[in-house]
Amino acid sequence: MSVTTDPSPTTIRTRSFLFERPGVRPAGVRDVLRDVGAQYAANGVVGLVFSASGPIAVTLAVGAAAGLTDAQLASWVFAIFLSAGLATVVMSLVYRQPLGFAWSIPGTVLLGPSLQHLSFPEVVGAFFTAGLVILGLGMSGVVRRAMAAIPMPIVMAMVAAVFLRFGTDIVTATRDNTIVAVPMVLAFLVLSAVPLLGRFLPPVLGALGVGVVAVVASGQFTLEPGGGPFFATPTFTVPEFTWAAQLELVVPLAITVLIVQNGQGIAVLNAAGHRPPVNVFAMSSGIFSVLNAGFGAVSACVTGPTNALLTSSGEKHRQYTGALVYGVLSLVCALVSPTLVRLMLATPEAFVLALGGIAMLKALQQAFVTAFSTTFTFGSLVTFVVTIADLNLFNIHAAFWGILIGYLVSRVLERDQYADQRR
Repeated sequence: MSVTTDPSPTTIRTRSFLFERPGVRPAGVRDVLRDVGAQYAANGVVGLVFSASGPIAVTLAVGAAAGLTDAQLASWVFAIFLSAGLATVVMSLVYRQPLGFAWSIPGTVLLGPSLQHLSFPEVVGAFFTAGLVILGLGMSGVVRRAMAAIPMPIVMAMVAAVFLRFGTDIVTATRDNTIVAVPMVLAFLVLSAVPLLGRFLPPVLGALGVGVVAVVASGQFTLEPGGGPFFATPTFTVPEFTWAAQLELVVPLAITVLIVQNGQGIAVLNAAGHRPPVNVFAMSSGIFSVLNAGFGAVSACVTGPTNALLTSSGEKHRQYTGALVYGVLSLVCALVSPTLVRLMLATPEAFVLALGGIAMLKALQQAFVTAFSTTFTFGSLVTFVVTIADLNLFNIHAAFWGILIGYLVSRVLERDQYADQRR
């Protein structure tokens, strides 16, 4: 005779806390077909263009400087698009929110110096360990408690500092490549100023279309002759676990994913009126970081810019369809990653800078409003200044130090506001 015991209320509460429930049923095919629209598809396309341009260029630059082979670089690009697509599609369908995943650009950048004295298998070993650490921290529940302890204005001040360069990129692009960037800016302004036109053609999509025409008409699409394979051929790099690589990379990678990158994404989604699953974000980032490591790629994460683009327009309850478009296109990009790399590198930089800046303006405005319009404004100011000053210590991104220093200063100088928050 066996005795079955029901889980205790404490166990149920713990599981509920760790695995945030969607609160709605997962989206089905009919739901997606009903909710999708031109502006949501446009947001997803712009999110993909953004991810597949500048971030890919950074990845290729870091890999090439480290002497990685073409096969290793192609496998890296395949993995980051594969994990981004899978995580985004699954999470967005389950939670019916625009939950966009990508990969850690700050994490990629910090690898540059490390790859000068560490072998690639050693770095891959650090990728595996970092993924497991991220997964473990997510399962512990500590990530959600840490994020809940930091006031939203301070987090959004960090986001404002990180996003500011996207706004200034518009100015840089119009100065350096007037023939491409100016028509894009004018198209965005006209479509935004005339609501009737904007409903017919979303402003960001209009800027994208005008930009493509300007690039082609000006002869600035320079595709290299020849080329490589059309489809991806991912390769597995056998990891090597050494103390040197583990001590140098694991902690910076984990902090960058959980605080810098996921923190941005969570703040942007909260500001847009969504309720992102913080713990599930962390666990998913850990799982897909391990998947990436298997193909020699940097950690997966939730990013601020991608989610800012996915939530830039439209009705809140339909924005998840933009994330689905982004996710599906990411899977396509994984399949044809070598071809994608060649196409994106043939596009002028000004096109990408102008498009990303235009699409990010609303999110940048919201970040400043949230950071400086209500409470904790001094802590927000300190966070903004430290982050924008690009203070990098111990291989950890400035955004982390901005939040940490801003929060500590705020706890000392704005004590009364924390007391009011608890009431």
